[in-house]
Amino acid sequence: MITFFVCLTILIVGYFTYGKVVDKILAPNDEHLTPAKRLADGIDYVELPWWKVLLTQFLNIAGLGPIFGAILGALFGPIAFIWITLGCLFVGSVADMLVGFVSMKHDGLSITELVGLYLGRHTQKFMIVFTFILLVLVGVTFTMAPAAWLNGRMPLPSSPGGVPWMWVLIIIAYYVFATIVPVEALIAKLFPPLSVAMLAACIILLIALFMNLGSDGFTMMEFSFENLQPQGQAFFPFIFTTIACGAVSGFHATKSPMMARCIGKESEAKRVFFGSMIIEGVVALIWAAITMAVLGDRLFVLRENAAGNLVSMVGYLGGQGGTVDYMANVLLPTGLATVLIFTAVIIFPITSADTGFRSVRLMFADAFKWDQSKVINRVLVSIPIFVIAWILTWIDFGIIWRYFAWSNLSIAAIALWMGARYLASLKKNYWIAVIPASILSYGSLSYILQAPEGFQLGVRFANGALISNVIGIVFALVLFALFITSAKSAPEKLAHVTEKITVD
Repeated sequence: MITFFVCLTILIVGYFTYGKVVDKILAPNDEHLTPAKRLADGIDYVELPWWKVLLTQFLNIAGLGPIFGAILGALFGPIAFIWITLGCLFVGSVADMLVGFVSMKHDGLSITELVGLYLGRHTQKFMIVFTFILLVLVGVTFTMAPAAWLNGRMPLPSSPGGVPWMWVLIIIAYYVFATIVPVEALIAKLFPPLSVAMLAACIILLIALFMNLGSDGFTMMEFSFENLQPQGQAFFPFIFTTIACGAVSGFHATKSPMMARCIGKESEAKRVFFGSMIIEGVVALIWAAITMAVLGDRLFVLRENAAGNLVSMVGYLGGQGGTVDYMANVLLPTGLATVLIFTAVIIFPITSADTGFRSVRLMFADAFKWDQSKVINRVLVSIPIFVIAWILTWIDFGIIWRYFAWSNLSIAAIALWMGARYLASLKKNYWIAVIPASILSYGSLSYILQAPEGFQLGVRFANGALISNVIGIVFALVLFALFITSAKSAPEKLAHVTEKITVD
Protein backbone atom coordinates (compact mmCIF):
# COMPACT_ATOMS: atom_id res chain seq x y z
CA MET A 1 0.00 0.00 0.00
CA ILE A 2 3.05 2.27 0.16
CA THR A 3 2.74 3.08 -3.56
CA PHE A 4 -0.93 3.94 -3.12
CA PHE A 5 -0.25 6.35 -0.25
CA VAL A 6 2.71 7.96 -2.04
CA CYS A 7 0.59 8.56 -5.14
CA LEU A 8 -2.32 9.82 -3.04
CA THR A 9 0.01 12.28 -1.31
CA ILE A 10 1.43 13.47 -4.63
CA LEU A 11 -2.05 14.24 -5.94
CA ILE A 12 -3.07 16.19 -2.86
CA VAL A 13 0.20 18.10 -2.61
CA GLY A 14 0.15 18.62 -6.38
CA TYR A 15 -3.14 20.48 -6.15
CA PHE A 16 -1.59 23.07 -3.84
CA THR A 17 1.72 23.29 -5.74
CA TYR A 18 1.39 22.53 -9.44
CA GLY A 19 -2.20 23.71 -9.35
CA LYS A 20 -0.92 27.04 -8.09
CA VAL A 21 1.61 27.18 -10.95
CA VAL A 22 -1.11 26.62 -13.56
CA ASP A 23 -3.38 29.14 -11.85
CA LYS A 24 -0.63 31.75 -11.79
CA ILE A 25 0.02 31.29 -15.51
CA LEU A 26 -3.66 31.79 -16.32
CA ALA A 27 -3.75 34.83 -14.00
CA PRO A 28 -7.42 35.01 -12.97
CA ASN A 29 -8.72 38.46 -12.14
CA ASP A 30 -11.80 38.83 -9.95
CA GLU A 31 -12.36 42.35 -11.28
CA HIS A 32 -13.48 40.77 -14.55
CA LEU A 33 -17.12 39.82 -14.65
CA THR A 34 -17.68 36.13 -15.37
CA PRO A 35 -20.34 34.88 -17.83
CA ALA A 36 -22.50 33.88 -14.86
CA LYS A 37 -22.75 37.56 -13.90
CA ARG A 38 -22.80 39.26 -17.30
CA LEU A 39 -25.02 36.82 -19.17
CA ALA A 40 -27.25 35.55 -16.36
CA ASP A 41 -30.39 34.03 -17.88
CA GLY A 42 -31.62 31.75 -15.11
CA ILE A 43 -31.27 28.73 -17.43
CA ASP A 44 -27.64 27.90 -18.28
CA TYR A 45 -25.90 31.04 -17.02
CA VAL A 46 -26.51 30.90 -13.27
CA GLU A 47 -24.04 32.04 -10.61
CA LEU A 48 -23.55 29.37 -7.96
CA PRO A 49 -21.32 29.08 -4.86
CA TRP A 50 -17.93 27.64 -5.82
CA TRP A 51 -18.40 24.52 -3.70
CA LYS A 52 -21.62 23.70 -5.53
CA VAL A 53 -19.91 24.13 -8.87
CA LEU A 54 -17.01 21.95 -7.68
CA LEU A 55 -19.22 19.09 -6.54
CA THR A 56 -21.37 19.38 -9.65
CA GLN A 57 -18.33 19.35 -11.93
CA PHE A 58 -16.97 16.29 -10.13
CA LEU A 59 -20.15 14.32 -10.68
CA ASN A 60 -20.31 15.69 -14.24
CA ILE A 61 -16.97 14.20 -15.21
CA ALA A 62 -16.78 11.11 -13.02
CA GLY A 63 -19.17 8.65 -14.64
CA LEU A 64 -18.05 5.04 -14.75
CA GLY A 65 -14.58 5.99 -15.99
CA PRO A 66 -12.63 6.29 -12.71
CA ILE A 67 -14.18 3.00 -11.53
CA PHE A 68 -14.34 0.76 -14.60
CA GLY A 69 -11.16 2.22 -16.09
CA ALA A 70 -9.26 1.75 -12.86
CA ILE A 71 -10.42 -1.88 -12.61
CA LEU A 72 -9.07 -2.61 -16.09
CA GLY A 73 -5.98 -0.50 -15.40
CA ALA A 74 -5.23 -2.69 -12.40
CA LEU A 75 -4.52 -5.47 -14.90
CA PHE A 76 -1.22 -3.75 -15.60
CA GLY A 77 -0.25 -4.07 -11.94
CA PRO A 78 0.94 -1.41 -9.48
CA ILE A 79 2.55 0.62 -12.26
CA ALA A 80 -1.00 1.78 -13.08
CA PHE A 81 -0.80 3.97 -9.95
CA ILE A 82 1.96 5.98 -11.65
CA TRP A 83 -0.10 6.80 -14.74
CA ILE A 84 -3.17 7.71 -12.69
CA THR A 85 -1.09 10.09 -10.56
CA LEU A 86 1.08 11.72 -13.23
CA GLY A 87 -1.68 11.73 -15.83
CA CYS A 88 -4.20 13.29 -13.46
CA LEU A 89 -1.83 15.96 -12.13
CA PHE A 90 0.08 17.02 -15.25
CA VAL A 91 -2.36 16.16 -18.05
CA GLY A 92 -5.98 15.76 -16.99
CA SER A 93 -6.10 18.57 -14.45
CA VAL A 94 -4.34 20.96 -16.82
CA ALA A 95 -6.69 20.08 -19.69
CA ASP A 96 -9.81 20.57 -17.56
CA MET A 97 -8.48 23.81 -16.10
CA LEU A 98 -7.56 25.24 -19.50
CA VAL A 99 -10.86 24.38 -21.16
CA GLY A 100 -12.89 25.70 -18.23
CA PHE A 101 -10.89 28.92 -17.90
CA VAL A 102 -10.73 29.70 -21.64
CA SER A 103 -14.46 29.03 -21.91
CA MET A 104 -15.05 31.41 -19.05
CA LYS A 105 -13.06 34.10 -20.91
CA HIS A 106 -15.22 33.56 -24.01
CA ASP A 107 -18.73 33.79 -22.59
CA GLY A 108 -18.89 30.09 -21.64
CA LEU A 109 -18.55 28.82 -25.22
CA SER A 110 -18.46 25.05 -25.74
CA ILE A 111 -15.22 23.22 -26.54
CA THR A 112 -16.08 22.94 -30.24
CA GLU A 113 -16.44 26.72 -30.53
CA LEU A 114 -13.18 27.30 -28.65
CA VAL A 115 -11.37 24.91 -30.99
CA GLY A 116 -12.76 26.85 -33.93
CA LEU A 117 -11.44 30.11 -32.49
CA TYR A 118 -7.92 28.91 -31.70
CA LEU A 119 -7.25 25.98 -34.05
CA GLY A 120 -9.34 26.93 -37.08
CA ARG A 121 -12.66 25.95 -38.62
CA HIS A 122 -11.41 22.74 -40.21
CA THR A 123 -10.32 21.39 -36.85
CA GLN A 124 -13.61 22.57 -35.41
CA LYS A 125 -15.62 20.49 -37.91
CA PHE A 126 -13.59 17.43 -36.97
CA MET A 127 -14.12 18.25 -33.31
CA ILE A 128 -17.90 18.63 -33.68
CA VAL A 129 -18.22 15.16 -35.21
CA PHE A 130 -15.94 13.56 -32.62
CA THR A 131 -17.62 15.32 -29.72
CA PHE A 132 -21.12 14.39 -30.86
CA ILE A 133 -20.14 10.74 -31.28
CA LEU A 134 -18.38 10.70 -27.92
CA LEU A 135 -21.23 12.29 -25.96
CA VAL A 136 -24.00 10.24 -27.55
CA LEU A 137 -22.05 7.00 -27.06
CA VAL A 138 -21.36 7.94 -23.45
CA GLY A 139 -24.99 8.83 -22.93
CA VAL A 140 -26.24 5.58 -24.44
CA THR A 141 -23.74 3.41 -22.60
CA PHE A 142 -24.46 5.21 -19.34
CA THR A 143 -28.10 4.39 -20.02
CA MET A 144 -27.69 0.70 -20.80
CA ALA A 145 -25.44 -0.17 -17.84
CA PRO A 146 -27.82 1.22 -15.16
CA ALA A 147 -30.87 -0.14 -17.03
CA ALA A 148 -29.39 -3.64 -17.12
CA TRP A 149 -28.49 -3.50 -13.41
CA LEU A 150 -31.96 -2.26 -12.44
CA ASN A 151 -33.69 -4.77 -14.65
CA GLY A 152 -31.76 -7.60 -13.01
CA ARG A 153 -33.22 -6.62 -9.62
CA MET A 154 -36.57 -5.11 -10.60
CA PRO A 155 -37.47 -6.71 -13.94
CA LEU A 156 -39.66 -4.78 -16.36
CA PRO A 157 -40.69 -5.75 -19.92
CA SER A 158 -37.72 -6.23 -22.26
CA SER A 159 -37.37 -6.60 -26.03
CA PRO A 160 -36.77 -10.02 -27.64
CA GLY A 161 -33.09 -9.09 -27.83
CA GLY A 162 -32.95 -8.60 -24.09
CA VAL A 163 -32.90 -4.79 -24.15
CA PRO A 164 -34.60 -3.56 -20.91
CA TRP A 165 -36.56 -1.01 -22.90
CA MET A 166 -38.84 0.08 -20.07
CA TRP A 167 -35.91 1.00 -17.84
CA VAL A 168 -34.18 2.60 -20.81
CA LEU A 169 -37.27 4.69 -21.49
CA ILE A 170 -37.52 5.77 -17.84
CA ILE A 171 -33.86 6.81 -17.70
CA ILE A 172 -34.04 8.67 -21.03
CA ALA A 173 -37.17 10.48 -19.83
CA TYR A 174 -35.13 11.74 -16.89
CA TYR A 175 -32.33 12.79 -19.27
CA VAL A 176 -34.78 14.83 -21.36
CA PHE A 177 -36.03 16.59 -18.25
CA ALA A 178 -32.49 17.26 -16.93
CA THR A 179 -31.38 18.58 -20.32
CA ILE A 180 -34.03 21.29 -20.69
CA VAL A 181 -34.70 22.53 -17.14
CA PRO A 182 -32.65 25.40 -15.65
CA VAL A 183 -29.33 24.26 -14.19
CA GLU A 184 -30.29 25.54 -10.75
CA ALA A 185 -33.61 23.67 -10.72
CA LEU A 186 -32.12 20.18 -10.74
CA ILE A 187 -28.38 19.78 -11.31
CA ALA A 188 -27.26 22.39 -8.79
CA LYS A 189 -29.53 20.90 -6.12
CA LEU A 190 -29.11 17.19 -6.82
CA PHE A 191 -25.44 16.83 -7.73
CA PRO A 192 -23.67 18.21 -4.62
CA PRO A 193 -25.24 15.73 -2.13
CA LEU A 194 -24.80 12.88 -4.61
CA SER A 195 -21.12 13.80 -4.98
CA VAL A 196 -20.68 13.63 -1.22
CA ALA A 197 -22.45 10.26 -1.18
CA MET A 198 -20.15 8.89 -3.89
CA LEU A 199 -17.00 10.05 -2.12
CA ALA A 200 -18.28 8.61 1.15
CA ALA A 201 -18.89 5.26 -0.57
CA CYS A 202 -15.31 5.18 -1.87
CA ILE A 203 -13.89 6.03 1.55
CA ILE A 204 -16.03 3.37 3.26
CA LEU A 205 -14.84 0.75 0.77
CA LEU A 206 -11.21 1.80 1.26
CA ILE A 207 -11.53 1.61 5.06
CA ALA A 208 -13.08 -1.86 4.71
CA LEU A 209 -10.08 -2.90 2.62
CA PHE A 210 -7.62 -1.61 5.24
CA MET A 211 -9.46 -3.54 7.95
CA ASN A 212 -9.13 -6.75 5.95
CA LEU A 213 -5.53 -6.39 4.79
CA GLY A 214 -3.31 -9.11 6.15
CA SER A 215 -6.25 -11.42 6.77
CA ASP A 216 -8.50 -13.62 4.68
CA GLY A 217 -6.06 -13.47 1.78
CA PHE A 218 -6.12 -9.70 1.20
CA THR A 219 -2.67 -8.38 0.32
CA MET A 220 -1.31 -5.64 -1.90
CA MET A 221 1.20 -6.42 -4.61
CA GLU A 222 4.73 -5.12 -4.15
CA PHE A 223 5.49 -2.30 -6.56
CA SER A 224 7.50 -3.06 -9.66
CA PHE A 225 7.78 -1.66 -13.17
CA GLU A 226 6.91 -5.06 -14.58
CA ASN A 227 3.90 -5.12 -16.88
CA LEU A 228 1.57 -7.77 -15.45
CA GLN A 229 -0.78 -7.96 -18.43
CA PRO A 230 -1.17 -11.71 -19.07
CA GLN A 231 -1.49 -11.16 -22.83
CA GLY A 232 1.65 -9.06 -22.82
CA GLN A 233 -0.26 -5.96 -23.96
CA ALA A 234 2.13 -3.02 -24.04
CA PHE A 235 1.82 -0.43 -21.29
CA PHE A 236 2.14 2.32 -23.90
CA PRO A 237 -0.08 3.43 -25.55
CA PHE A 238 -2.83 1.16 -24.16
CA ILE A 239 -2.71 2.61 -20.64
CA PHE A 240 -3.94 5.94 -22.10
CA THR A 241 -7.17 4.37 -23.28
CA THR A 242 -7.56 1.86 -20.45
CA ILE A 243 -7.43 4.43 -17.65
CA ALA A 244 -9.01 7.51 -19.19
CA CYS A 245 -11.32 9.46 -16.88
CA GLY A 246 -9.15 8.82 -13.83
CA ALA A 247 -6.15 10.39 -15.54
CA VAL A 248 -7.27 12.41 -18.56
CA SER A 249 -10.42 12.47 -20.65
CA GLY A 250 -11.72 14.42 -23.60
CA PHE A 251 -15.17 13.79 -22.16
CA HIS A 252 -14.33 16.36 -19.48
CA ALA A 253 -13.66 19.03 -22.11
CA THR A 254 -17.31 18.84 -23.11
CA LYS A 255 -18.46 19.38 -19.51
CA SER A 256 -16.19 22.17 -18.26
CA PRO A 257 -17.83 24.93 -20.38
CA MET A 258 -21.18 24.11 -18.78
CA MET A 259 -19.74 24.89 -15.34
CA ALA A 260 -17.81 27.88 -16.72
CA ARG A 261 -21.24 29.50 -17.05
CA CYS A 262 -21.89 29.13 -13.32
CA ILE A 263 -18.66 30.42 -11.72
CA GLY A 264 -18.92 33.75 -9.94
CA LYS A 265 -15.21 34.65 -9.74
CA GLU A 266 -12.29 33.82 -12.01
CA SER A 267 -10.20 32.85 -8.99
CA GLU A 268 -12.60 29.95 -8.33
CA ALA A 269 -11.57 28.19 -11.56
CA LYS A 270 -8.68 26.33 -9.91
CA ARG A 271 -10.88 24.91 -7.17
CA VAL A 272 -13.57 23.84 -9.62
CA PHE A 273 -11.68 22.46 -12.62
CA PHE A 274 -8.26 21.50 -11.27
CA GLY A 275 -9.77 20.40 -7.96
CA SER A 276 -12.51 18.17 -9.41
CA MET A 277 -9.98 16.34 -11.58
CA ILE A 278 -7.72 15.71 -8.59
CA ILE A 279 -10.70 14.26 -6.70
CA GLU A 280 -11.44 11.97 -9.62
CA GLY A 281 -7.81 10.85 -9.64
CA VAL A 282 -8.15 9.93 -5.97
CA VAL A 283 -11.26 7.88 -6.77
CA ALA A 284 -9.38 6.05 -9.54
CA LEU A 285 -6.48 5.30 -7.17
CA ILE A 286 -8.89 3.85 -4.61
CA TRP A 287 -10.60 1.53 -7.10
CA ALA A 288 -7.30 0.40 -8.61
CA ALA A 289 -5.98 -0.40 -5.12
CA ILE A 290 -9.13 -2.32 -4.17
CA THR A 291 -9.02 -4.35 -7.40
CA MET A 292 -5.37 -5.31 -6.92
CA ALA A 293 -5.91 -6.25 -3.28
CA VAL A 294 -9.15 -8.18 -3.62
CA LEU A 295 -8.48 -9.94 -6.94
CA GLY A 296 -4.73 -9.80 -7.41
CA ASP A 297 -3.40 -12.01 -4.61
CA ARG A 298 -6.54 -13.29 -2.94
CA LEU A 299 -7.78 -15.57 -5.70
CA PHE A 300 -4.84 -16.36 -7.94
CA VAL A 301 -1.28 -15.60 -8.93
CA LEU A 302 -0.98 -13.28 -11.91
CA ARG A 303 0.27 -14.90 -15.11
CA GLU A 304 0.41 -18.31 -13.45
CA ASN A 305 -1.60 -19.82 -16.27
CA ALA A 306 -3.86 -18.74 -19.11
CA ALA A 307 -7.05 -19.21 -17.08
CA GLY A 308 -5.83 -17.91 -13.74
CA ASN A 309 -5.24 -14.21 -14.31
CA LEU A 310 -6.93 -10.94 -13.55
CA VAL A 311 -8.31 -10.59 -17.06
CA SER A 312 -10.13 -13.91 -16.96
CA MET A 313 -11.29 -13.19 -13.40
CA VAL A 314 -12.86 -9.86 -14.40
CA GLY A 315 -14.55 -11.58 -17.32
CA TYR A 316 -15.73 -14.42 -15.11
CA LEU A 317 -17.28 -11.96 -12.66
CA GLY A 318 -19.29 -10.31 -15.43
CA GLY A 319 -16.97 -7.52 -16.54
CA GLN A 320 -16.25 -4.38 -14.53
CA GLY A 321 -19.84 -4.10 -13.27
CA GLY A 322 -19.79 -7.65 -11.94
CA THR A 323 -16.37 -7.01 -10.42
CA VAL A 324 -17.68 -3.96 -8.54
CA ASP A 325 -20.56 -6.11 -7.29
CA TYR A 326 -18.22 -8.89 -6.20
CA MET A 327 -15.67 -6.68 -4.44
CA ALA A 328 -18.33 -4.68 -2.58
CA ASN A 329 -19.97 -7.86 -1.29
CA VAL A 330 -16.62 -9.35 -0.27
CA LEU A 331 -15.64 -6.28 1.75
CA LEU A 332 -18.97 -5.01 3.12
CA PRO A 333 -22.17 -6.30 4.72
CA THR A 334 -24.88 -7.06 2.16
CA GLY A 335 -27.02 -3.99 2.84
CA LEU A 336 -24.11 -1.54 2.73
CA ALA A 337 -22.68 -3.27 -0.34
CA THR A 338 -25.98 -2.83 -2.18
CA VAL A 339 -26.01 0.89 -1.41
CA LEU A 340 -22.43 1.28 -2.63
CA ILE A 341 -23.09 -0.70 -5.80
CA PHE A 342 -26.19 1.41 -6.49
CA THR A 343 -24.11 4.54 -6.03
CA ALA A 344 -21.31 3.35 -8.31
CA VAL A 345 -23.32 1.64 -11.06
CA ILE A 346 -26.42 3.88 -11.09
CA ILE A 347 -25.67 7.37 -9.74
CA PHE A 348 -22.26 7.90 -11.35
CA PRO A 349 -23.25 7.00 -14.92
CA ILE A 350 -26.69 8.62 -14.91
CA THR A 351 -25.43 11.91 -13.48
CA SER A 352 -22.70 12.04 -16.11
CA ALA A 353 -24.96 11.12 -19.01
CA ASP A 354 -27.62 13.72 -18.20
CA THR A 355 -25.13 16.58 -18.28
CA GLY A 356 -23.52 14.98 -21.32
CA PHE A 357 -26.74 15.36 -23.25
CA ARG A 358 -27.06 18.88 -21.88
CA SER A 359 -23.57 19.60 -23.24
CA VAL A 360 -24.67 18.40 -26.69
CA ARG A 361 -27.62 20.80 -26.55
CA LEU A 362 -25.36 23.69 -25.62
CA MET A 363 -22.83 22.72 -28.28
CA PHE A 364 -25.40 22.89 -31.09
CA ALA A 365 -27.01 25.98 -29.62
CA ASP A 366 -23.61 27.73 -29.67
CA ALA A 367 -22.82 26.53 -33.19
CA PHE A 368 -26.12 27.68 -34.70
CA LYS A 369 -26.65 30.66 -32.37
CA TRP A 370 -30.02 29.33 -31.15
CA ASP A 371 -31.59 31.23 -28.31
CA GLN A 372 -32.09 28.87 -25.34
CA SER A 373 -34.13 31.16 -23.10
CA LYS A 374 -37.40 29.57 -24.24
CA VAL A 375 -38.35 26.02 -23.27
CA ILE A 376 -39.61 25.22 -26.74
CA ASN A 377 -36.22 26.06 -28.26
CA ARG A 378 -34.45 23.77 -25.80
CA VAL A 379 -36.91 20.98 -26.57
CA LEU A 380 -36.48 21.37 -30.34
CA VAL A 381 -32.69 21.14 -30.03
CA SER A 382 -32.93 18.12 -27.73
CA ILE A 383 -35.47 16.00 -29.67
CA PRO A 384 -33.13 14.82 -32.49
CA ILE A 385 -30.38 14.11 -29.96
CA PHE A 386 -32.55 11.77 -27.94
CA VAL A 387 -34.08 10.13 -31.01
CA ILE A 388 -30.58 9.13 -32.11
CA ALA A 389 -29.74 7.96 -28.59
CA TRP A 390 -32.93 5.86 -28.40
CA ILE A 391 -32.16 4.19 -31.75
CA LEU A 392 -28.64 3.32 -30.61
CA THR A 393 -29.95 1.57 -27.51
CA TRP A 394 -31.53 -1.03 -29.82
CA ILE A 395 -28.39 -1.64 -31.86
CA ASP A 396 -25.43 -3.81 -30.95
CA PHE A 397 -22.74 -1.18 -31.05
CA GLY A 398 -20.14 -3.09 -29.01
CA ILE A 399 -17.53 -2.74 -31.75
CA ILE A 400 -18.34 0.94 -32.31
CA TRP A 401 -18.11 1.62 -28.58
CA ARG A 402 -14.49 0.53 -28.55
CA TYR A 403 -13.76 3.63 -30.62
CA PHE A 404 -14.88 5.67 -27.62
CA ALA A 405 -11.48 5.12 -26.00
CA TRP A 406 -9.70 6.53 -29.04
CA SER A 407 -12.07 9.47 -29.59
CA ASN A 408 -11.86 10.28 -25.87
CA LEU A 409 -8.06 10.44 -26.05
CA SER A 410 -8.08 12.42 -29.30
CA ILE A 411 -10.48 15.05 -27.97
CA ALA A 412 -8.30 15.50 -24.87
CA ALA A 413 -5.27 16.06 -27.11
CA ILE A 414 -7.13 18.63 -29.23
CA ALA A 415 -8.36 20.40 -26.08
CA LEU A 416 -4.78 20.71 -24.85
CA TRP A 417 -3.57 22.03 -28.20
CA MET A 418 -6.37 24.59 -28.03
CA GLY A 419 -5.25 25.59 -24.54
CA ALA A 420 -1.64 25.86 -25.69
CA ARG A 421 -2.70 28.09 -28.56
CA TYR A 422 -4.64 30.30 -26.16
CA LEU A 423 -1.58 30.67 -23.91
CA ALA A 424 0.68 31.40 -26.86
CA SER A 425 -1.70 34.07 -28.16
CA LEU A 426 -1.33 35.93 -24.84
CA LYS A 427 2.44 35.30 -24.61
CA LYS A 428 2.01 33.06 -21.57
CA ASN A 429 3.87 29.89 -20.62
CA TYR A 430 2.39 27.33 -23.02
CA TRP A 431 4.67 24.43 -22.02
CA ILE A 432 2.17 23.21 -19.43
CA ALA A 433 -0.13 22.34 -22.34
CA VAL A 434 2.25 21.58 -25.22
CA ILE A 435 4.06 18.70 -23.52
CA PRO A 436 0.94 16.77 -22.44
CA ALA A 437 -0.74 17.55 -25.79
CA SER A 438 2.23 15.99 -27.60
CA ILE A 439 2.13 12.90 -25.38
CA LEU A 440 -1.58 12.36 -26.00
CA SER A 441 -1.15 12.94 -29.74
CA TYR A 442 1.42 10.16 -29.81
CA GLY A 443 -0.88 7.91 -27.80
CA SER A 444 -3.89 8.60 -30.03
CA LEU A 445 -2.22 7.74 -33.33
CA SER A 446 -0.12 4.88 -31.98
CA TYR A 447 -3.21 3.30 -30.41
CA ILE A 448 -5.40 3.38 -33.52
CA LEU A 449 -2.55 1.97 -35.62
CA GLN A 450 -2.19 -1.16 -33.52
CA ALA A 451 -5.47 -1.60 -31.61
CA PRO A 452 -7.94 -4.37 -32.60
CA GLU A 453 -10.45 -1.73 -33.73
CA GLY A 454 -7.78 0.11 -35.71
CA PHE A 455 -5.24 -0.90 -38.36
CA GLN A 456 -3.86 -3.78 -36.28
CA LEU A 457 -0.26 -3.26 -37.34
CA GLY A 458 0.80 -5.14 -34.23
CA VAL A 459 -0.92 -8.24 -35.60
CA ARG A 460 -0.24 -7.81 -39.30
CA PHE A 461 3.52 -7.29 -38.96
CA ALA A 462 6.18 -8.80 -36.72
CA ASN A 463 7.31 -5.34 -35.60
CA GLY A 464 3.90 -3.73 -35.95
CA ALA A 465 3.78 -2.45 -32.37
CA LEU A 466 7.21 -0.86 -32.71
CA ILE A 467 6.29 0.68 -36.06
CA SER A 468 3.08 2.09 -34.57
CA ASN A 469 4.93 3.65 -31.65
CA VAL A 470 7.58 5.16 -33.91
CA ILE A 471 4.95 6.66 -36.22
CA GLY A 472 3.08 8.01 -33.18
CA ILE A 473 6.23 9.60 -31.79
CA VAL A 474 7.13 11.17 -35.15
CA PHE A 475 3.57 12.50 -35.47
CA ALA A 476 3.77 14.08 -32.01
CA LEU A 477 7.17 15.63 -32.78
CA VAL A 478 5.83 17.10 -36.03
CA LEU A 479 2.87 18.67 -34.23
CA PHE A 480 5.24 19.92 -31.53
CA ALA A 481 7.57 21.50 -34.11
CA LEU A 482 4.68 23.10 -36.00
CA PHE A 483 3.33 24.58 -32.80
CA ILE A 484 6.70 25.97 -31.67
CA THR A 485 7.36 27.58 -35.05
CA SER A 486 3.95 29.24 -35.03
CA ALA A 487 3.93 30.25 -31.35
CA LYS A 488 5.80 33.51 -31.91
CA SER A 489 3.29 34.72 -34.47
CA ALA A 490 0.28 33.55 -32.46
CA PRO A 491 -0.36 36.90 -30.71
CA GLU A 492 -0.61 38.65 -34.08
CA LYS A 493 -2.54 35.91 -35.91
CA LEU A 494 -5.02 35.49 -33.08
CA ALA A 495 -5.44 39.18 -32.25
CA HIS A 496 -8.98 39.09 -33.62
CA VAL A 497 -9.74 36.28 -31.17
CA THR A 498 -8.03 37.64 -28.09
CA GLU A 499 -9.81 40.95 -28.62
CA LYS A 500 -13.03 39.07 -27.88
CA ILE A 501 -11.79 37.91 -24.48
CA THR A 502 -14.11 39.38 -21.91
CA VAL A 503 -12.41 41.58 -19.32
CA ASP A 504 -15.33 43.50 -17.89
